[in-house]
Amino acid sequence: MRQKKHWNNSIVNEKEQSYRSGFVAIVGRPNVGKSTLMNRILGQKISITSSKPQTTRHRILGIKTDERSQCIYVDTPGLHLNAHKAMNRYMNRAATSSLDDVELILFVVDVHRWTEEDENVLKRVREKGTPVALVVNKVDEIKDKEELLPLLQQLSAKMDFAAVVPLSALKGKNVGELEKVVYDALPEGEPVFPEEYVTDRSERFLAAELVREKLMRSLGKELPYATTVEIEQFKEDEGMLRISALIWVERQSQKIIVIGKGGERLKEIGRSAREDMERLFGEKVFLQLWVKVKEGWSDNERILSSLGYRDEQ
Repeated sequence: MRQKKHWNNSIVNEKEQSYRSGFVAIVGRPNVGKSTLMNRILGQKISITSSKPQTTRHRILGIKTDERSQCIYVDTPGLHLNAHKAMNRYMNRAATSSLDDVELILFVVDVHRWTEEDENVLKRVREKGTPVALVVNKVDEIKDKEELLPLLQQLSAKMDFAAVVPLSALKGKNVGELEKVVYDALPEGEPVFPEEYVTDRSERFLAAELVREKLMRSLGKELPYATTVEIEQFKEDEGMLRISALIWVERQSQKIIVIGKGGERLKEIGRSAREDMERLFGEKVFLQLWVKVKEGWSDNERILSSLGYRDEQ
């Protein structure tokens, strides 16, 4: 997707040899703040977020371009153990494949706890042999700052990290220091993408993700994982975007919950998604939502592929 603003001057002066460009993967277990971090760096929402694990299901590129560099951040699904369903196996493949051919891996952890899933991620990034920066997120939630230093020392000892950066992705605290680490890791090279691009994903894809974000945020603990969104129509018409989206669930009982009493929950999901779309796309949006049942979609490789869950290079 192209952004509305871009630099007035040419990004790369032909005489300038110090311009830098490269890929940086953002990895970690579910729900440590990877998408929040990428959105903060880019200054706008590209990846959806919620308090529930496994909100991110696809690999998404976030592209930050300025006069000195173009950094392509690769936001990934959370790597997790016990991937029993086809959907979970797809997400693990998407995350693991994103570790290839990058200049730096940002390994994001939650300052509050180290888990078996963190250990699993550490094992995978260590195997790659790529420089790894440890990003310790949510440090703003540590009330007693004297507790922070020993925590950082414990985490730093787990691997020979290229850097250790404590920060708050939500508040933006110390994110600038992380960007300095990233810049230093980038090789010299020309931009990969045009300067006005902020992601490799289409507006159609982003619209589906925004609807799914509202589902994740408004539904109970388990139901969001039985839902996905498919865009049936996305077109410009009479000065506005007309978007039609299908929300797929796995059982009739789930359809009733998503719609809500008198259709109120579905209306609220649509209203909230539409407002975010208008902010992101910069124009008026007319959004229509329907809910349909497709039994067992999340554990069927063929159906997943038809819904856009395909392995990518």
